[in-house]
Amino acid sequence: MGEGPSALNEVVEVFEENFRSRGELGASVSIWWQGQEILSLGQGWCDKEQTRKWTADTLIPVYSATKPPAAASLLMALERKGLGVETRIREVWRRFPLAEASFGDLLSHQCGLSALDQKASIWKHEEVVSAIEAQEPAWRPGQAHGYHARTFGALVDEPVRRLTGKTLGQFWWDEIAAPMGLSFWIGLPEKEWPRVAKLYPGRASAGEFASGFYHEFNREGSLTRRTFGSPLGLRSVQEMNTSKAWAAGLPASGGIGTAAALAKFYQAAIGAIESPLSDSVRHALATRRVQGDDQVLIQPTAFSAGCQLDPVEQDGSKERMLYGPDTEAFGHPGAGGSHAFGDPEIGLSFAYTMNQMELNVMPGRRCTTLVDALFGKL
Repeated sequence: MGEGPSALNEVVEVFEENFRSRGELGASVSIWWQGQEILSLGQGWCDKEQTRKWTADTLIPVYSATKPPAAASLLMALERKGLGVETRIREVWRRFPLAEASFGDLLSHQCGLSALDQKASIWKHEEVVSAIEAQEPAWRPGQAHGYHARTFGALVDEPVRRLTGKTLGQFWWDEIAAPMGLSFWIGLPEKEWPRVAKLYPGRASAGEFASGFYHEFNREGSLTRRTFGSPLGLRSVQEMNTSKAWAAGLPASGGIGTAAALAKFYQAAIGAIESPLSDSVRHALATRRVQGDDQVLIQPTAFSAGCQLDPVEQDGSKERMLYGPDTEAFGHPGAGGSHAFGDPEIGLSFAYTMNQMELNVMPGRRCTTLVDALFGKL
């Protein structure tokens, strides 16, 4: 981290500049260090009509920033039964398509099940499970990896249901979120609906649409396009602004919460605070399992069992620093710009949430300038 308080001052300045010149509408930043929240920002509006002010307690959908809490839930459910990341999935889910695949392979996007040939609705868990069971994998563990943007939800939810008799969202709340006092839900109860801000979609320039990811995303029949359409439904931001989506408890992209809750979750994940997360669960979340060209995102990515890391070059350097300078920092972004991570080297965690989305597959400029300011890179 930069020089203590001066780094935090830089973060505050960048946060305020986002509102002045970068189109921010409502946003929060939470930074924790060695067990304490050292910065909490919440500013702007929950809607463009400016009927509700955004505060640090405002809830917002964070899309794929949900994946690490979901992964932690599965890892804990496995541990409760004496199982772990190297356990073969078929020991729990008998009809899983890959006999050799482990839960570590599944959580690090190595099972080749990112796109489904059999139509299934994202709202119908059993339909998605049947489609997964019928799917011929696009690759096998050890051959390649590619981001399972949407199928990840049923892939982690089904084993938790089999292991615990609960949905993943309920298990997350009962065993991790509620004991830790986290305002983060995978399946939002009705009494919390009034706290949710409205999301607004981002826009991209023609040049951005010509880039590798968006070129593939817009190419009919491509793996990238099929991945982001499997399972069917909940494709628009407008749909995410409905109570149906908030309550659905979708573990790939349906989490709703505050920046402070995500940042505190990563304090637990890096072992900076006492929590329900065991050493083995934390080790699985933190340990890099795969790195290289992502078959779906069309750029280099690296994953642990449920989290993302910056790819590391052979000389130990990093080309991008979404998670700061430390090579062992881990977390996960969400569509539109939300982002959260933990740095175990210095005991720091960071989370950013917002409602005016940017059209980026990775965190956009409003977020990356905050991370750069935190680590003294401006």
